[in-house]
Amino acid sequence: MKRPKMIMFDYGQTLVNEQLFDGVKGTAAVLKYATKNKYNKSAEEVQAYANQLNQELGRFDPEKRHLFQVEVPNHMFTKYLYESQGIEIALSPEEIDTVFWDAAAPGKPTEGIREFLAFLKESQVRTGVISNITYCGNAVTKRIHDYLPDNDFEFIIATSEYMYRKPNKHIFELALEKAQLLPEEVWYVGDQYQCDIVGAKEAGLMPVWYIGAIDMKYEPREEVLTIKSWTELVDLFRTLD
Repeated sequence: MKRPKMIMFDYGQTLVNEQLFDGVKGTAAVLKYATKNKYNKSAEEVQAYANQLNQELGRFDPEKRHLFQVEVPNHMFTKYLYESQGIEIALSPEEIDTVFWDAAAPGKPTEGIREFLAFLKESQVRTGVISNITYCGNAVTKRIHDYLPDNDFEFIIATSEYMYRKPNKHIFELALEKAQLLPEEVWYVGDQYQCDIVGAKEAGLMPVWYIGAIDMKYEPREEVLTIKSWTELVDLFRTLD
């Protein structure tokens, strides 16, 4: 095992620990900006329809999300959702993303991540982000910069902007092209086994399974480097050439 030239990170439950998703709160926040609500739909009714659409698409099933490898950008989803319900919102697609996300899933940096990013910067290890996410790239970048203002990420890839989702190898290939590095020179850290760990490994990157903020059932895998805290990775780094 050699010290990588770059570490790429997942976003949710890796860089940022998001609270349990509450779509009704997000929808209620967006509906405050409604200029038309033809059928007087409540946030609960609109979100119930959104849940139905997502179920039909198979987007967020925890057991199957790794099989869904083409991203549906949120601006497409919400445009259909609101217009099909006779609702007009006086916000841009990017603003809808931000308003909804901030209300539905506030978060905080995972414990020790700021210190770990500072350690990597001091150690001259480059960093970047690949996130499976439906929100627009600008909203994702803004949120990461708000929570981690001292980050030194060279790029933040939101799959909403690039069609492919992890574990599809193409999204990792895009990141490697941006970094101008070979797969064996890069580690990828994430919380989801199938999307992050299997995906990174199949793309040739060294996977690291971070479970410090995991929101799914954890099943140990002996063949995977697994960490519960960022200090564990610092300790490992100190042993590498």
